[in-house]
Amino acid sequence: MRYLHLGKGKVVRDDEIIGIFDLDITSQSRLTRSFLSACEKAGEVENAAEDIPKSFVVCEGRGQRSLILSQMNTATLLKRSNEL
Repeated sequence: MRYLHLGKGKVVRDDEIIGIFDLDITSQSRLTRSFLSACEKAGEVENAAEDIPKSFVVCEGRGQRSLILSQMNTATLLKRSNEL
């Protein structure tokens, strides 16, 4: 089992990651903003950013979905995931 560190002590199992998304680019879409809002209303958002978040990671494990905000950019998270 391998884990990816997202910041602020938050780690997720790599097999639970559905996608890693750039917050600036994807939040321009009405559909993405709606998805983010729905996740927040459902209590599925976790903040692993100490500063302004740059990305978000969608995970699903143990029958639950979560959306984790990270201050790391997508390139950094991708590099970390490839090193696993």
